[in-house]
Amino acid sequence: MEQKNLILAIALSVAILIGFQVFVGDQQVAPPGGEAVTQSAGGTAVPTAPPGGVPATGVPGGPSVPTAGQAQSIPAASAEVTRAEAIKRAPRVRIETPTLSGSISLLGGRIDDLTLTQYRETIEPDSPEIVLLSPQDSANPYFADFGWTDAGSGTVLPNAATLWQSDGHVLSPTQPVTLSWNNGAGLRFETFYEIDENYFFTVTQRVYNDSDAAVTLLPYGLISRTGTPDILGFYILHEGLLGVFDETLKEIDYSDLSDDGPVQVETTGGWLGITDKYWLVALVPDQEKAINARFLHDGRSGADKYQTDFLYGAANLQPGAATEIKSNLFAGAKKVLLLDDYETENGIARFDLAVDFGWFYFLTKPLFYALHYITDLIGNFGVAILILTVGVKLVFFPLANKSYAAMAKMKKLQPEMIKLKERFGDDKQRLNQEMMALYKKEGANPMAGCLPIVVQIPVFFALYKVMFVTIEMRHAPFFGWIQDLSAQDPTSILNGFGLLPWGVPQLGALDPINLGVWPILMGLTMFLQQRLNPQPPDPIQAKIFLFMPIIFTFLLSQFPAGLVIYWTWNNTLSIAQQAVIMRRHGVRIGRT
Repeated sequence: MEQKNLILAIALSVAILIGFQVFVGDQQVAPPGGEAVTQSAGGTAVPTAPPGGVPATGVPGGPSVPTAGQAQSIPAASAEVTRAEAIKRAPRVRIETPTLSGSISLLGGRIDDLTLTQYRETIEPDSPEIVLLSPQDSANPYFADFGWTDAGSGTVLPNAATLWQSDGHVLSPTQPVTLSWNNGAGLRFETFYEIDENYFFTVTQRVYNDSDAAVTLLPYGLISRTGTPDILGFYILHEGLLGVFDETLKEIDYSDLSDDGPVQVETTGGWLGITDKYWLVALVPDQEKAINARFLHDGRSGADKYQTDFLYGAANLQPGAATEIKSNLFAGAKKVLLLDDYETENGIARFDLAVDFGWFYFLTKPLFYALHYITDLIGNFGVAILILTVGVKLVFFPLANKSYAAMAKMKKLQPEMIKLKERFGDDKQRLNQEMMALYKKEGANPMAGCLPIVVQIPVFFALYKVMFVTIEMRHAPFFGWIQDLSAQDPTSILNGFGLLPWGVPQLGALDPINLGVWPILMGLTMFLQQRLNPQPPDPIQAKIFLFMPIIFTFLLSQFPAGLVIYWTWNNTLSIAQQAVIMRRHGVRIGRT
């Protein structure tokens, strides 16, 4: 009975790991580092409505067809050019911060050129910096825009072809800029841009009515992305459109939006945007204002275009009056503590949910905080994992002690159990009765031995989530050949762990045989720990147990190196703890 229970627990663990490979490992081809995207060129700024009256991407709350004033100014879609050439096509205001470089296009007033200066595509020092936003005419159109709509009343408004004037040449943390434009009919528009030292823009939109007639305008913000990016396709990671409305997270996959159509939400405050694994572009409206938020897809031009936007309520401007509205834009790396700071300082509801901590948020995020705190103290994320593992072992020490003590008793009883099987092997009912009587007499609990395996499964998943989704793990070095804890062990048994004169072969579906040093060490420690456990008297069961370390070695070879290091270190600590307990119970180590 006890062997069946233990086999069931291990089989469950294997099933979970295989499930990870099936659901988590369904990986599509992605660029180096898994962060860049591939997109196609898009169309014009204000499209007509598609069949059925479903709103197309474009200005939220705008007309279904361009007004007369707009139709004359919107340029025709141009041929795709390089990103550098697209940037040169319009005058610009440079963006310079410690973390960002780029520019705002004065043609259209869009934030459409951003590069993350502190992150590169690979760990190589000369690797290209991460490009986040790109202009409309480039191969990767991705931009943010703030403007005004009049719901089709015919007012001449700024659009994608509007050439704004700027009072400065550089936007920096110490130097804001104001873009201005006059529509020639009595309306003056201003957009006041501020930026902090990280990734947070403050955008203040103003309108002055110098005409002799009242106007009604609605301010909006939007993010547009053309082309479906090459995502990692991992079941446990959301990449796509998302937002928090009434403190509830809403996640929308690219495919779902394309298949199911637009999503609209009426809410107050909150935030919405588009996320990659490590990068986020998000709109943050005034947290006290009611908005209509939308998630849209338009594929009529031959390229998929995704848009998320919000529309404030109407502002009625009498002659001589003015109005303004303040919004924010986040465009950068999803650093957990930074998102926490923005959430606190700006009152942004659940902004930290931009990082996909998953259902076990209550466990995953505290583990991240612990790892981050230890890393700050010692300066190495890998060592922090080792120290945290010791801490976890101490927390579960009383429970583990009872479990290992139970396993020691079971191991000590094995000679008696073998005798019972020899006596009653043909009478299964009698054998079970005698076994239970022996357990009761000696105070042994066969189920208790499964607890060490069961206890560490939630921690295993939580640590996996932390290492997989948090940018703090990205490109974090350990020692020796492990220079990126979020990636697989780069060594391979097929090239003599780097000693032979060829690189690591790429084997596709056969990559699990590309065993590195750490997966092999993990398998060895699992085998040694297994030898301390009661060995099944049945030869078939013994063979199953013998293959478990081999199976786990190949499965975990595809996991991040940081997780394999954790598992190896955890096994080592468990071996030491279990050996001490067994000696205290008079069990000789190495005997079955």
